[in-house]
Amino acid sequence: MLLTRHQTPISGDSVISFPKLECWNAKTKVATVAADVDKRRVLCRIPLDLLRDRFGASTEEPMRTVTAHRLEIQAAARKLIENEDFEEDGSVLIGDRDI
Repeated sequence: MLLTRHQTPISGDSVISFPKLECWNAKTKVATVAADVDKRRVLCRIPLDLLRDRFGASTEEPMRTVTAHRLEIQAAARKLIENEDFEEDGSVLIGDRDI
């Protein structure tokens, strides 16, 4: 599979919003929260290990933790988007240093 670098240029007046769209990937053990950046969708990913370490997430119901800590996760995602810290696929990956 060939991946190309996705660019989502961010300007000082960019609008970043977070619709109530979130999902869990049981195979990769990653939660995803959607962000809209100037009418473009950016997927904001946070791994189970970080959810467990920072917020005490359970492996059985990790999305409860995402819901309970949505504002903190969104703030971390917003910083990554504003800093244009995108992964190769155009998503942002929230890590230890971000929360």
